[in-house]
Amino acid sequence: MLRPTFLSLCCLAACARMGEVGRAPEFSPLEGSYQHHAMYSNPLPQDADPDAPSDASSLWTAGRSSLFGDRRAARRGDILTVVIEIDEKAEISNSTGRSRSGAETMGMPSLFGIPQRADAEMADGASMADAVKTNSASTYKGAGSVARKEKLTLRVAATVVEELPNGVLRIEGQQEVRVNFELRELIVTGYVRPIDISRQNEITYDKIAGARISYGGRGQITDVQQPRYGQQVADVLLPF
Repeated sequence: MLRPTFLSLCCLAACARMGEVGRAPEFSPLEGSYQHHAMYSNPLPQDADPDAPSDASSLWTAGRSSLFGDRRAARRGDILTVVIEIDEKAEISNSTGRSRSGAETMGMPSLFGIPQRADAEMADGASMADAVKTNSASTYKGAGSVARKEKLTLRVAATVVEELPNGVLRIEGQQEVRVNFELRELIVTGYVRPIDISRQNEITYDKIAGARISYGGRGQITDVQQPRYGQQVADVLLPF
């Protein structure tokens, strides 16, 4: 029963991918996503401040659309720009060495004549004068090194999908670019403070709490670079 089940799963996986043969990968739909709901939902009502100055007699208004208005993202459905500039390099090298040796000797040359009588009953060459003698030695050496370098410069528009009770904003951004038969996608999610958003309505990735940044792709080139499903299963199951 195991073999037909495995073959059926392989056939289902193959049939699911047959629809992509000769076709470019499809874009991910925005309908049903958090961004879609945030864009089309009604904004929460804002209570008016009774102590706020009136704009009726002023030449300048305090609205966001005015000349000096604050256009930074602050509410659900607003859009801001996330700047991703990663240029990191890490090098770690360590080594460990350990050595130990030991020797033990125990004998009983004379004890009321008992060793002499015991020697007569023992095999040739054996003597109670050198009853036990042990030697031990162990040596351990270990070395390891890590060298990593990453450089990534990207900009993506993100949407405020939720306003938390403490004033923190949850953002989500997704960008997909299709070139021929290869689709490159960038996904950014996390939590930001409104105060960290610049006057240009931008925020850097290092100010995003719980940031999840994914940059990859799917298509013919990515598919060729990945090992086959059978090879991946074999790498997991084989113990050597």
